Amino acid sequence: MARPRYQDGSLKIRGKRKKLWVARWREDVIRDDGTMARTHRRVVLGAVNEISRREAMAILQARVSEVNQGRHSAQVTITLDKFVSEYWKSGALLALKPGSIRYYQFQLNKHILPALGSCRLCDVNRSQIQSFLLNRKRAGYSCSTLHGIRTTLAKVLGVAVELGYFDRNPAHNIRIGGREAAKERRCLTLGQVQALLAALPKPCRTVVFVALLTGMRIGEILALRWKRLDMSTGAIEVVETFSDGRFGPPKTRSSHRVIPMSSLVREVFLAHHTASSRTAPDDLVFCTMTGTPLSPKNLYNRVLAPTCDALQLPRVSWHSFRHNNATLLGEVGESLKTAQAILGHSDLETTLNTYMHAIPESQRRAVEKVAAVLCPNVPNFGKAARKVTVN
Repeated sequence: MARPRYQDGSLKIRGKRKKLWVARWREDVIRDDGTMARTHRRVVLGAVNEISRREAMAILQARVSEVNQGRHSAQVTITLDKFVSEYWKSGALLALKPGSIRYYQFQLNKHILPALGSCRLCDVNRSQIQSFLLNRKRAGYSCSTLHGIRTTLAKVLGVAVELGYFDRNPAHNIRIGGREAAKERRCLTLGQVQALLAALPKPCRTVVFVALLTGMRIGEILALRWKRLDMSTGAIEVVETFSDGRFGPPKTRSSHRVIPMSSLVREVFLAHHTASSRTAPDDLVFCTMTGTPLSPKNLYNRVLAPTCDALQLPRVSWHSFRHNNATLLGEVGESLKTAQAILGHSDLETTLNTYMHAIPESQRRAVEKVAAVLCPNVPNFGKAARKVTVN
């Protein structure tokens, strides 16, 4: 007995100048609304002068047998553009932070959707993605940009894999090449930091002081509430952050942490508490007259950047003070694990390779110490050294 919907498919020749084998069969598809439908599938197998009828028929039968035996997954007719708007975006809004959403949406609107948005989701494959990225590279985009595009596309197609539209993510394991070396974040010297603190007005001076001595992110500082400061034990509990006009959890699980206060930081908080009009437990430590959080952009553009310009100092970002703190922790001889815990890093390598910078004076002291150990008594290289000729 023949199976229901059993088919052999059909094979035809198309074209006049260049004749091609065209295979045709029926297969199930999933409509945009999720319902199943039956449609005709046409695929060009190759040129007639390159593939014989027997070879073309064998290819056709291999394709059709998957459908007849039920091993063929129904193809999805929804376009990539529609999948992003109806499926991916809603999940991203729940799972991702606002900054990540903005980044992925920019990559989608700028690069991905204009080129691939009209393609059916089932037609997006590895070779098509590689060709798309190659075109971006030929257009002059950097490897870092290509990495961002590929990462965004992999995030979107990852949702398609979870929903069963793909067996595996076609954007994974596509090698692009090395990214450009990231510019080292600018850090101020100790003298520059002291000059900046002396010139900054409050509350910006206090915010910078806390950032330098605790290594907290600017969002964590601006979300700090009085109830999170334990003056008796000298501890700061980091459980909240403020970003893009809204409060939320810290960046990572490791960012939930308790930072010990130095006696100097404790005095700074006590002085700020005395001068503040809002000191209820749930009130923000740094806020406007109406109790709303300070804007990091306004504080930077209106106070920090102009003060740097007035002192003829290089403009630094809020995050640079976090790098300063990490560098000072290394300078005073603290272990990497201690620095990692204070900064709230998930990865020890991030603390070492990204946040800790060498201080020139420390480097000079280090080479002098090595020289002293190697040669306690300074050798006389004078005349003997001058007679040696190096080719």
